[in-house]
Amino acid sequence: MLTLVRSEDDIASCLQLAMLLEVSAYPKPGNIHRTRDFPETRYEHFLASAAALGQTYRSAAHRGIMISKRLIDASQAGLGKAIETGTVGMMKWQTGGNTGLGTILLLAPIAVAAGASIEDGTFKAGKLRKHLKRILQSTTYIDSLHVYKAISVARPAGLGSVRKLDVALSESENQIKKEHIGLRKIFAMAAKRDSVASEWTTGYRITFEIGCPYFANCIRAGKDVNASTVDTFLNILSKVPDTLISRKVGTDKARYVSVLAAQCLDAGGVTDRRGLDLIDKMDKELYTPNHELNPGTTADMMSAVLAVELLQGMKP
Repeated sequence: MLTLVRSEDDIASCLQLAMLLEVSAYPKPGNIHRTRDFPETRYEHFLASAAALGQTYRSAAHRGIMISKRLIDASQAGLGKAIETGTVGMMKWQTGGNTGLGTILLLAPIAVAAGASIEDGTFKAGKLRKHLKRILQSTTYIDSLHVYKAISVARPAGLGSVRKLDVALSESENQIKKEHIGLRKIFAMAAKRDSVASEWTTGYRITFEIGCPYFANCIRAGKDVNASTVDTFLNILSKVPDTLISRKVGTDKARYVSVLAAQCLDAGGVTDRRGLDLIDKMDKELYTPNHELNPGTTADMMSAVLAVELLQGMKP
């Protein structure tokens, strides 16, 4: 595919479109989509969040272009500030609560890395992951402090508690300042219990090694973007138990949801009548009043997959 990415505006458009395509994909079991709302959070709240993030992604991409031109180094990318600014904007423009902190945590680094991948006006798709790894490794304790502020603004559900550097404890920020603890190191501590944190420490292994190849195969097989998104979502979920579910109700329930996802794909996925029936059944089973079986982290990673594919030239 020929990418048309040339500027920070193009990068921002790709990332906003990724968010819109992800939340619009249906029937995406257990999550809000274009035909499924939660009582307190609706589809349009996610649309508003995507619209609100354009300037954040544009600014992050511009910092990446400055890195490419060697005007700043990777440690000056301002990644934590971008995440905080994006989170504030996301909460400002809708009333449905936290609709995308996990997505922002994944897409803001992609925005910077995409900017760094523009050389002489041409986007070098093959260098995206390399730049992404370098930018993640270069985060500082200042980035950590901004992300802790973002978390306090979004107040995400299902965080749980940890013994060290718990975001709910005020002394955590003091420790970060005192010990100059960079953001990637903090995510390394959380990698086993959160897939977004794991992506930060593995250079987006799930995105690049599980999600993107499967999505590309779906497109090559003639599936439209909606079907490719739903089936890729199920594929990621089948292979990586959702850590939001794990933190809420335990690993056994998360693994059970992964088994359901695998069964849907084994039956043909969303484009097969048998698969679609199982997906509808799974969607109804996961739709609980307290959303304890909501695979929200998988949705965040699906946004990252779509962002990478759009940057590389995919068009809906």
